Amino acid sequence: MQKAAPFAPAERIEAIDVVRGFALLGILLMNILAFGLPFRAYSDPTTDGATEGIDFAVFLTVDFFSEGVMRALFSMLFGAGVAILASGPRAKPVGTYYRRQFLLLAFGLFDAFVLLWTGDILVLYALAGIVLYPLRNWQPKALFATAGLAFAYLGTFYIVTFYALTVLPEQAEAVQARIAAGEAVSAADRTLLAEWADLKANFYPPQEALDREATKFQGSYPQSFAANAAELGGMYAFVYPLFMFWDAFACMVLGMALYKTGVLRGERSTRFYVWLAACGFAVGGAVNGFELWMVVRSGFASVWVSGASTVTNDLGRVAMALGFMAVVMIVCQRGWWSRARAGLAAVGRMALTNYILQSVLGLFIFHSFGLGLWNELPRHQLYVVVLAEWALNIAFSVWWLRRYRFGPLEWLWRSLTYGRLQQSKAAAGARG
Repeated sequence: MQKAAPFAPAERIEAIDVVRGFALLGILLMNILAFGLPFRAYSDPTTDGATEGIDFAVFLTVDFFSEGVMRALFSMLFGAGVAILASGPRAKPVGTYYRRQFLLLAFGLFDAFVLLWTGDILVLYALAGIVLYPLRNWQPKALFATAGLAFAYLGTFYIVTFYALTVLPEQAEAVQARIAAGEAVSAADRTLLAEWADLKANFYPPQEALDREATKFQGSYPQSFAANAAELGGMYAFVYPLFMFWDAFACMVLGMALYKTGVLRGERSTRFYVWLAACGFAVGGAVNGFELWMVVRSGFASVWVSGASTVTNDLGRVAMALGFMAVVMIVCQRGWWSRARAGLAAVGRMALTNYILQSVLGLFIFHSFGLGLWNELPRHQLYVVVLAEWALNIAFSVWWLRRYRFGPLEWLWRSLTYGRLQQSKAAAGARG
């Protein structure tokens, strides 16, 4: 029996690597806000005063084109990766697949706890990938239907959250007024107060949470570790199981279906991708534009600022993600911009290394034991950092893959997955 082994560079699908590289770089457009500013600034520009001038223009542009979009695209590609690894003639054995996922979980925990990156997605992807394995041989129709059900759950979650943020405050205020007047209140009223207190703490962080976040960036490493671990505990207990897991799962299943129908392999006609791009950008642009209009019109109310309470959230971000994916597929089919494609493909082939590198750079640039720039740069200047990191990601990836078959963390991941050291040197004359 042939031993399981990683795919050779020649067996990779260039279009998928290019889209993955594009998505990985695009994720930093939003993540930089969580690295360089208080976390609430990720969705609320009032946190850093970005409500006018160039900072407001940056908020509108970045939010319109990338909020949730690149995460959706990256999740679709992860789902496509599961389809490649777990089904078809080159499918990996079940033990190899699950070992790979648990190793990804270890990388994610290192990123989240040691590198202090509260926004890590590797843990989420590892857990979702474990659940995806039984779906590996499903037909596209079943996968599309499953993705639809997951998105329906998310839609229900958004509606409930929207209702809670608009109705619970008034109800809680009424109960508190009765308590202040000395009136007796029911157990249901007290439960309502407790539910509102829990929800309020997530959408309107108390001073204790704000102080803890400041400690995470400005304290000693042990202090930062403890503050970050406390934040992660809340995310793992509430945000992940109720929201983020399904956010990733829905897009991953959609990605599996798009891979099996040839869409994510670049096998459909150029006309199809032009149509998909036009529809994706039209729908995504209309939805995202409406959401931003409501954000501004409402005076940046939390019910509109937060994607977790906006019913149209998934429609806008997924449509926009499909539009970007279709454009990249057209570029790959037409053979345009070969150097740009090569750079993005190199970043995509080293996605794990580059993702962790972004966390390392975030730690160095923004924490007090590095350059200490957390909450020091205005929003627009953070994107100078983004451009510099993009240049580093691309240059490093191209340079490395001219010499080696895999990125450094990809090599470690594969060696541990297959239980033997992988050949690292690239063949003579090979190019990344």
